[in-house]
Amino acid sequence: MIVYATICSNREQMNNKKNDIFNHEKILYVLKELEQNPKITQRHLAQKLEISLGKINFLINALIDKGIIEVKNFKNSKKKLGYMYLLTPQGIKTKLQLTHKFFTWKIQEYERLKREIEYFRKEISKNLPVADVTQEILSVPEALEK
Repeated sequence: MIVYATICSNREQMNNKKNDIFNHEKILYVLKELEQNPKITQRHLAQKLEISLGKINFLINALIDKGIIEVKNFKNSKKKLGYMYLLTPQGIKTKLQLTHKFFTWKIQEYERLKREIEYFRKEISKNLPVADVTQEILSVPEALEK
């Protein structure tokens, strides 16, 4: 089940798969942050995740509408009420599903990048006659893997 499709508008559903994954990622990070800090404000959440306040508001309201999170009031100070965002049992399940999808996607991306790196290593080694330069170029990605 694609949770994103049930949360976002029809217009957003028409995005390509890469954008869908990006929005899954946004939803996952929102759920993760709300789970770790249920009293976080939407403004602070938007700043922390580098997402517009309007998008955060949209996502939170969609998550509330779908029963993935619930909102509780609490006293923030003597005169001001704050909100606490709590994951519902469905929210915990959704977060786990999104984590699994995101992990799978990252593994696939990692495998694709490994193949691409190998391809470019071969291209460089057959097209550069200078052995020292080739060895230096070919060893850079290996250093990053450590």
